[in-house]
Amino acid sequence: MSNPQSTVRIAGHPIHPMLIPFPIAFFVGTFACDVAYWITGNANWAIVTPWLLGAGIIMGALAALAGLTDVIGEPRIRALNDAWLHAGGMVTVILIEIYNWYARYTEGAAAILPKGIILSLVAVCILLFAGWMGWNMVYRHRVGIADEAVAVQSSATQRRAA
Repeated sequence: MSNPQSTVRIAGHPIHPMLIPFPIAFFVGTFACDVAYWITGNANWAIVTPWLLGAGIIMGALAALAGLTDVIGEPRIRALNDAWLHAGGMVTVILIEIYNWYARYTEGAAAILPKGIILSLVAVCILLFAGWMGWNMVYRHRVGIADEAVAVQSSATQRRAA
């Protein structure tokens, strides 16, 4: 039986794994800027974080849309407990970061210590767990991994096209 495949692809490559590094980088970057602000007191670190959070929320929503489409389109992905733990963790992160962004938008730098830094730390910890569940889906359940026959057929098609 073939591996569960992503339903949202570009040239056979799943879109969801292409998008997920962006919100991870933005949310971890937010935490790093919060720590830098805490240590240095430099207000420039506080100015950057709402932008990082906003970009992370937007990219996280796009990644979630691609992931949701994969879950809806492939029953074998829906059947995986890891898929639901991954999705639940990521939705939780997005909700935490939406609140974190709103607090910074309305309160400014005052929202960073201690509330903002704690929210960022919690989000990063949940990201670690959700990422682990995503890793399980790919490396243990082989979600989105091209089957041997598909890979051979694809490379033969590419050779004929050249």
